[in-house]
Amino acid sequence: MGNNNGTIVSFDNVTFGFQQNKPLLDAVNFSVRKGSKYTIMGQNGAGKSTILKMMTGVHKAQSGSVNIFPGVSVATAHQVIPHADRELTLTDFFMKSYGEHTYDISRRIDEVLEVVNMHAPHDRVVKSFSGGQQARLLLAAALIADPDLLLLDEPTNNLDQAGIDHLTGFLLGYDKTCIVISHDADFLNSFTDGVLYLDVQTRNVEQYDGNYYDVQEDIANRIKKENMQNARMIKEAQKKKEQANTFANKGGNLRFVAKKMREAAAEMEENIVTIRKEDRTIRPFTIPAQQRMSGEIFRISSFKVIQNHEAVVKKCNISLNKKQHLLLTGPNGIGKSTLLEALASGEAEGATIAPEIEVGYYRQDFSTLNFEDTVYDSLLAVAKDKSEQNIRGTAAGFLITGDVVYNKIGSLSEGQKGLVAFTRLVLQEPGLLILDEPTNHINFRHIPVIAKALDEYEGAMILVSHVPEFVAQIRIDKVLDLEKHK
Repeated sequence: MGNNNGTIVSFDNVTFGFQQNKPLLDAVNFSVRKGSKYTIMGQNGAGKSTILKMMTGVHKAQSGSVNIFPGVSVATAHQVIPHADRELTLTDFFMKSYGEHTYDISRRIDEVLEVVNMHAPHDRVVKSFSGGQQARLLLAAALIADPDLLLLDEPTNNLDQAGIDHLTGFLLGYDKTCIVISHDADFLNSFTDGVLYLDVQTRNVEQYDGNYYDVQEDIANRIKKENMQNARMIKEAQKKKEQANTFANKGGNLRFVAKKMREAAAEMEENIVTIRKEDRTIRPFTIPAQQRMSGEIFRISSFKVIQNHEAVVKKCNISLNKKQHLLLTGPNGIGKSTLLEALASGEAEGATIAPEIEVGYYRQDFSTLNFEDTVYDSLLAVAKDKSEQNIRGTAAGFLITGDVVYNKIGSLSEGQKGLVAFTRLVLQEPGLLILDEPTNHINFRHIPVIAKALDEYEGAMILVSHVPEFVAQIRIDKVLDLEKHK
């Protein structure tokens, strides 16, 4: 599917979404050729997911046009399964994605499950699958209609390394067009042949050819070059202004010369390229540990896992005091998130948390956040120091600035929700941190800053993460492997 020059989708002067009188996208132009694989780069909240939603028609341009070549089918693998779909069986879930009744739906379901390396009975309910398995279902649902244009929004979130390797292999062999949003640089570099860079300052998209790392380098070099050029022009403009002042003071004909020099200086200043602020990174931060803690904070002597679709109880003997960090490991589907949820709610049989300990729980689906709350109210509810200065100052460190603090949490991007969740942990000052995949949806620039804060956390911590480079930056004192443990 494609037209004469091979363009499958293009944006022509597209403007969309006004926030505080500024458009989210401002006169955006780009085109994607049939069969190419593009990455959308840009800061959390810049509007990356919005671009995908405009391609599927969920959002309409306020001006300009989004052009999809006639007859091209489009499908999106979303970041999360909608709440209403969690109660569906696999058959109903895939029927909804397929969009029409078909006699061979069962065969098609088996084929797409095979592609994402999964096998499951078709009458199984979606919510019974783990976060990692649900990530695979989202991809399979996008593939079932065999779209000409496949849109992937953070497809590696919740996938373990085996899942990421499988997805990478699939994309390398995929002969149709694919546009991906992801913060996983190595994953992107393995298949990307072009980048759409969404600049959060100019609200515009720049199109680059080349693999992901080459483009990152191009953008960094261009910023450096523009900044040097600007510095030179600012210096020259200043010099012209000073000369103009000297001539103006001498009076007579020199006033006319001074006027001309001032005009030249003004033109020079107008020509200064808008200095691109490189995607900002969150400020270094500390999660303060609860005051006056002593003795054992957490103990676990047994836990439940799912093996061969059966719940199995296993024994262990692990306790955590202050400054002790526990890593929980195991493959997708074994029950890591379920165990963390039970621990955080105090309902896990075989585990105890000391009674006075405050628990800070980061859930990968952000369901600990009330999406109807404003950011400010959500932060106020947990803050020890409830002064506006403290709340706004802490939020600003996580790039939650200006009027964004008065937006509803539900209106934020997934990446911004993650940053709100970290802001809450800082304000809450917990004694026990329970973290379920805390890098999901987070811009890769922020990840080393988050790793450092967790490494230095002085309370007790239980961590689940499928990102080895992230875990490697954090002090881990004990490991509980749910699969290998007897």
